[in-house]
Amino acid sequence: VICIYCAIGQRSSAVARVIAALRAHDAMRYTVVVVAAGDDPPGLQYITPFAATSIAEYFMHQGRDVLIVYDDLTRHARAYRELSLLLRRPPGREAFPGDIFYVHAHLLERATHLRAGGSLTALPILETEAQNLAAYIPTNLVSITDGQIYLSPDLFRKGLLPAVDVGRSVSRVGGKAQLAAYRAVTGALKLSYAQFEELEVFARFGTRLDEATRRTIRHGRQVREILKQGQFQALPPAEQVAVLAATSQHLLDDIPAEQLRAAEQAIRQALRTQGSALCAAIERGAALTDADLQQLLAIARAALSCMVNG
Repeated sequence: VICIYCAIGQRSSAVARVIAALRAHDAMRYTVVVVAAGDDPPGLQYITPFAATSIAEYFMHQGRDVLIVYDDLTRHARAYRELSLLLRRPPGREAFPGDIFYVHAHLLERATHLRAGGSLTALPILETEAQNLAAYIPTNLVSITDGQIYLSPDLFRKGLLPAVDVGRSVSRVGGKAQLAAYRAVTGALKLSYAQFEELEVFARFGTRLDEATRRTIRHGRQVREILKQGQFQALPPAEQVAVLAATSQHLLDDIPAEQLRAAEQAIRQALRTQGSALCAAIERGAALTDADLQQLLAIARAALSCMVNG
């Protein structure tokens, strides 16, 4: 995959950190960086994402799969607002010009998949003010894109990283874009985690809870802990499925929080050594049968048993 990173209105120091991270992980071999810094003229900031998209389309028409990241379109909208006000165009909501929706739709709809091969995936980033997703620019981009991942400052302050707010993150593509195995293990997990978040609020008030509720809260806290992930620590899909399956089936509920990472590593290592054929099938996109799920759970139980008894 060819990656295009388009920085719009960012501080030069922030862009330098991104480039340093790309170089440290040998990602500059397949990455193009296009930058209009915060101290550049608004006209340059406005045209930068269109230029970056043209570069992406060049690779797409060669049959390559391309990802373009716009960082960020809120600053792009502000640059266009400044240009429009200087040109004395009539301002609209929040002083943005009336055609800002068209500008962003025209940009993002260039992302496509060609029948003859080649694709372009757009990942726009936006900045909210006071966590307000109902503001003008966030509302526009939410309506244009196929979903959003909302990163919560509150979760970040609690150290829950990546700080994805499950309740405010939405996908209109859903399971159609996932490997089939994910759908088999995440359905029950989503439901139990949503129940946990509701019950945790009541638990904070010291409300007397029955045993079933306490189990739900304990399970939810284990789920939240296992979903934490370090920066630059990508997991192979099959290993993700194995850990999520074990979590969903409550195999990790009795593991102390300080040993959860070791338990996760034990499951992943056991899968690599004992389930290589199953790993290959999952990564090919094969559906997870009941027999496959039971094999995953058997591997996880054996790994956890060895860890506890060892």
